[in-house]
Amino acid sequence: MPIPTEPIGSIPRPPDLIEAIQEFSAGRLSLAKLDALREWAIRDTIRRFEATGSPVITDGEQAKPSFATYPIHGLENLATDGVVIRFADGHVRQLPRLAGGPFRYQTYADTYLETAKRHTHLPVKQAVISASALSLLYPADGISGYSREAFLVDLVREAETDIRRSLRSGAYNVQIDFTEGRLAVKLDATKQLLTQFIDLNNQVLERFTPEERTRIGVHTCPGGDRDSTHSADVDYAELLPGLFRLNVGNFYIQLASEPDRRRVLEIIRECARPGQRIFVGVVDPINPRVETPEEVRDRILEAAEYIPRDLLGCTDDCGFSPFGDDTSTSRETAFEKIRARVLGRELASRALRI
Repeated sequence: MPIPTEPIGSIPRPPDLIEAIQEFSAGRLSLAKLDALREWAIRDTIRRFEATGSPVITDGEQAKPSFATYPIHGLENLATDGVVIRFADGHVRQLPRLAGGPFRYQTYADTYLETAKRHTHLPVKQAVISASALSLLYPADGISGYSREAFLVDLVREAETDIRRSLRSGAYNVQIDFTEGRLAVKLDATKQLLTQFIDLNNQVLERFTPEERTRIGVHTCPGGDRDSTHSADVDYAELLPGLFRLNVGNFYIQLASEPDRRRVLEIIRECARPGQRIFVGVVDPINPRVETPEEVRDRILEAAEYIPRDLLGCTDDCGFSPFGDDTSTSRETAFEKIRARVLGRELASRALRI
């Protein structure tokens, strides 16, 4: 069997869809017309995914407002002045703030999965947001009548439900987006925040059987928005020992854009537990240059020096457009990079005689 390869998730939305979302928000477009455009974008994304030869696809997150806020989009108990995330180029993204309890998801990820499965016979991967990311919604000064402890109970239950519904709906596997892992080290050098995040996510994961956890993975990267990152300056050595404490079967690790990949691979070899499959990033979504299949091949062969071949996979460093309004990368470039990844893994598989 060839080396497994999977995408991370998001694909840049078509300009017409981005414009339609803005028009809908301004009250100048009906929901029916917006939904029709979303359906078209999903079909087009899946068609292009299939054309790359990718053995596993996603819906490109075309209908998600963002990878992080899809479960809470439209909730009435939110305020706009939540945690601010600063990127290296100076732009910011701001999360909402929970203004009152109880905490409930508005949308579960299986709704996107069910739509995607109508348009393809290929395995569909479903990305979900981590409980740790959503824990940032709770304000530091608390909420009257709704303690942080009560919030975390609700959050863990909802995060479990999100994953379980996607598994039951036939997801090939479920990927937990944990881009805040590296950021946690930047915000708190003592790593207490990172430890809290890991423990919280493990509270969710312990509700699944070992067999179910073989179909659950976690993705880490230093953020990737508008061709910038929020925590690429954080040493991977500060994150990876904690990351591999997560009780999942698959790890999707940004690597193509790292300045010293071999050093990171050495840390992975030291920290990974037996049986954990490692998908290394072999294309960089925020670099406009499209990698050649030969470059992808060489990055996979490099990783094979450190990771057992039966536990090695390859992926993209990050989603190509985690936030719905990000137009820094074109759809054409995204699919060209995915095609290079697919072709490169075939070259590497032949070189390794897999």
